[in-house]
Amino acid sequence: MSSLTSNLYEFDEFRLDPQSRALRRSGTSVQLTPKAFDVLLLLIQNAGRIVTKDELMKTVWPDSFVEESNLTQTIFMVRKALDETSARRYIFNVQGQGYRFLVPVKEIANYGAETEVPEIIGPVPPPSSASAPEIQLHSHLQPAKDWRLAVIASAGVALVLIVTSTLWIWGSRHGAVEPSGRTMLAVLPFENFTGDPGQEYFSDGLTEEMISQLGDLDPAHLGVIARTSVMHYKHSQESIPQIGKDLGVQYVIEGSVRRDSERVRITAQLIQVKDQSHLWAREYDRDLGHLLELQAEIAREVANEIEFSLSGRRPIEAAQKTAAPAPGANSYEAYDLYLKGRYFWNKRTGEGFRHAADYFQQAIDKDPNYGRAYAGLADTFSLMSTWYVGPQNELMPRARAAALRALEVDASLAEAHASIALIKENYDYDWAGSEMEFRRAIQLDPQYATAHQWYAEFLSWQGRFQEALAESEQARLLDPLSPIIASDRAAILYDSRQYDAAVQEIRSALDLDPNFEHVRGAMVPCYFQLGRYDEAIDLINHWTDRDGTWTLAWKAAVYGRSGHAEEARRALAKLVQVSDSRAERTATLLVAYSGTGQKERMIDLLQEAYSEHSNSVVQIKVDPMYDPVRNDPRFADLLRRVGLEH
Repeated sequence: MSSLTSNLYEFDEFRLDPQSRALRRSGTSVQLTPKAFDVLLLLIQNAGRIVTKDELMKTVWPDSFVEESNLTQTIFMVRKALDETSARRYIFNVQGQGYRFLVPVKEIANYGAETEVPEIIGPVPPPSSASAPEIQLHSHLQPAKDWRLAVIASAGVALVLIVTSTLWIWGSRHGAVEPSGRTMLAVLPFENFTGDPGQEYFSDGLTEEMISQLGDLDPAHLGVIARTSVMHYKHSQESIPQIGKDLGVQYVIEGSVRRDSERVRITAQLIQVKDQSHLWAREYDRDLGHLLELQAEIAREVANEIEFSLSGRRPIEAAQKTAAPAPGANSYEAYDLYLKGRYFWNKRTGEGFRHAADYFQQAIDKDPNYGRAYAGLADTFSLMSTWYVGPQNELMPRARAAALRALEVDASLAEAHASIALIKENYDYDWAGSEMEFRRAIQLDPQYATAHQWYAEFLSWQGRFQEALAESEQARLLDPLSPIIASDRAAILYDSRQYDAAVQEIRSALDLDPNFEHVRGAMVPCYFQLGRYDEAIDLINHWTDRDGTWTLAWKAAVYGRSGHAEEARRALAKLVQVSDSRAERTATLLVAYSGTGQKERMIDLLQEAYSEHSNSVVQIKVDPMYDPVRNDPRFADLLRRVGLEH
């Protein structure tokens, strides 16, 4: 450590006494660890110049080998002690070199006479090209007056300089934010360094818990990418800049988990995407025990530290969701089963839904008080109904029972409120009740991408397309790599008669997942409405299920609309023979009858669908397929009964 003097150092309202190793602020003692005091003293004694990382580490830790993360953490502790904010920066990180103490410092003799030390009296001059070649300053800045502006103008720095000319975060402002004013952050999957693949559930659970905790900080200003998108990067070799570009984020969190039979070690670090600089790092070494509680505790601490790193304010005052009842003894097994259920649920196939329902039920069997598993089961039965995988009059009541049980366990569970909203919309035709539940879900968890996605669909079916597209964009920002969110956005564009834009959106969705058949199938209705019949037939002929009900329905529609009456008749006849599911039969025949101009049969089928609580009628106000019967008085009456005309 640098040689001590008998003099004191003053800056702002602080006074540092090297002899007594004391730091005071306006006469009040400020606590510092010994190493943090040494780092601060060295920076103050060299104020105005860059103190290299190597110099700091050799001086403060002369007889031991330590990792650079120790220095990063110690600098962070000094900043906290100084109550550093965006409006008042004391320590500046010069990328790849070290740290500079920014504010003017006076050295004062202990016998009372003040002696200004020329080397460190401020304002601190701008760095020279020799000492910091990567920092370029505007030539008109005056060092005695505009040293803060000089720092703000620096390019390629490692930390985000939070300045008042940019957008607010927690009452402070900083650069590199979305035009909406929100900073976007991704929690990358925590690496499992235990050597045991069976422990993946712990690292995955920590990832999701971190996403949840950070999402609660300040949703209006900090957006956190959904788990489904970040899991694309599990064991990925993608670079930080590429991930930032893919996800549209300015910051990422990386972390790892190591554990043995008794202890767990978790590391986490906050990285700025644009220059890959490490703003903050932390390591936790704890006893095992109640693992879920440990996850939540660490995630809260990381959230607090990140809030300070980005805004300079601490502690946070973020609203916290009401805690769910404590999970049972088998909670981690239940959580692992829940994650598997969501994996298959996101496939959006009949087989995927059946696997999902099985895993959610297994999770419930492991932990009967696991609210999210009930919500997952509700979502599965709801989508099995709306995707015509089974009878709606059987599936929707089961979905409702599961959703209500989820709310009994945890009334603040956003997933359960979104499930109820979906049921009210697609089965009850209760549009007001559905909207109330969607809004409640989003209020409880603004980061829940699926709630935004489903609410966007809800809005579009009422013809509220501008609101729907805005809500869909919120879902996309939170889960940018989700093909189903992209597919639903294409559906909104289709219903609003923006067919070319819908085609482009479908192509973007296929870029995300070329094997997602649901997205590929959505191209046919667009080509149909655009009159591109040959392209529509070519796509249909490449569908895997060539004799499936939807294949035959669209063949009948396209051939009928394009004037190929005999081909349309054959496809329709075969469709009538193979349709076995009542719900799917109704939906597919409506498509075929629309394309072949059979208006009376369309009206009859729609009347039947309404009486059966089928979701086939929920989009009749906007779906172009119903344009042939839109002027029929019976259709107008049906719209009124469904609640889509007032």
